Amino acid sequence: MFKLDPAFEATSEPLVELDLCHARLQDDARYPWIVLIPRRATIRELDQLSADDRARLMEEMVLAGAAVRRIGHELARPVEKLNIGQLGNVTPQLHVHVVGRRADDPAWPGPVWGNGEARRYRPAELSTALLTGRAALA
Repeated sequence: MFKLDPAFEATSEPLVELDLCHARLQDDARYPWIVLIPRRATIRELDQLSADDRARLMEEMVLAGAAVRRIGHELARPVEKLNIGQLGNVTPQLHVHVVGRRADDPAWPGPVWGNGEARRYRPAELSTALLTGRAALA
């Protein structure tokens, strides 16, 4: 049975349930950022997913990329480059980060992980990001 790692609940907000993944908005206003967590129990690696689930994950990554771009646009921070990563070194439950990047973001051109402190969304920003993300993923 699928159970969300508590680390996700501490750092992100729920968006929607896709066919395969639970989608969450990372609560770091420096970047439009969606995390996709496949709803499969005890899965830690991509190669543990079935071929059909891997194909579905790819489609959901593309959908999340479009949603990240819309969030960036709505927050007046248009996305110039999408970064998509699956690491799992800290939180081993299989998940994929879809991050909108800009040449003027705090981590550019390096990775977002381990770069400074997250800036939580202000209430109005969070509302905009959640509504936009949910509409884009629907």
